[in-house]
Amino acid sequence: MIRHLSGLRGLGCARRTSARQTVHFRPFPRAPCTTKLMSTESESAAHEAASPAADPPAWLQRIKSNYCRVCGSPLKLLRPDGEREWRHVCGSCGYVDYHNPKLVVGCIVEHEGKILLCRRAIEPCRGLWTLPAGFMELNESTAAGAARETWEEANAAVKVLAPYAHWDIPVIGQAYILFRAALAPPYTFSAGPESLEVALFSPESIPFDQLAFSSVSITLRLYLEDLRTGTFRAHHGVIDKRPGSQPNDPGAFALRDHMALELGGASATAAGPGVQQ
Repeated sequence: MIRHLSGLRGLGCARRTSARQTVHFRPFPRAPCTTKLMSTESESAAHEAASPAADPPAWLQRIKSNYCRVCGSPLKLLRPDGEREWRHVCGSCGYVDYHNPKLVVGCIVEHEGKILLCRRAIEPCRGLWTLPAGFMELNESTAAGAARETWEEANAAVKVLAPYAHWDIPVIGQAYILFRAALAPPYTFSAGPESLEVALFSPESIPFDQLAFSSVSITLRLYLEDLRTGTFRAHHGVIDKRPGSQPNDPGAFALRDHMALELGGASATAAGPGVQQ
């Protein structure tokens, strides 16, 4: 069941937080609301989530974590003292091998009213279009990582303008942070090692039937919506994907718990060539 904070499809509610800031809670059009917030079903699910699982979850059992990286002894699935979650624990030295979500960072690169997209040269989704993005490295900020990925995939220098979207995808253990960015001098781009080609697309020419990932499709649809309304918002939500589905399957995902933060002064006008790095 897909739950939305807004209650009904197509309707939104807003809480005025200041003269220049409004928090909007809206559903994504793909996923109609089917339950009420704080329903009996929701309360039951919340109670179950607060109770420790009797057995290790299936996703944890699938993780290949066999030996301790400290002493080399075999790891066992246990629930350490004081914790409610199952972990891979060393039976000899007590080391706990934690598994945490991976962070993906990237950019919506704007230039003269168009958006920069890369056609992937690697799997998954080879041959399909995507925003320049990739896994964040240690010892870098999210914005720096997004700019680095853009350079690696599109040979494009950019100036990061503002955060745009944060998506959680629990089923694959990933979180996405995407920034709006402007193409910076010398305003050039070309295909990097992971791209077959790189091109600028006008809003009406974005190839939605050839996009690589659910996160990219959702981001670009909301971006175009913000362009139409004249104000960029900062978005957050959870992308539910059907387990085992292909990354680009348009019918295998839905956005829930969508929140959009509208800040005064953030007008939706794509950046032009005058932005300096």
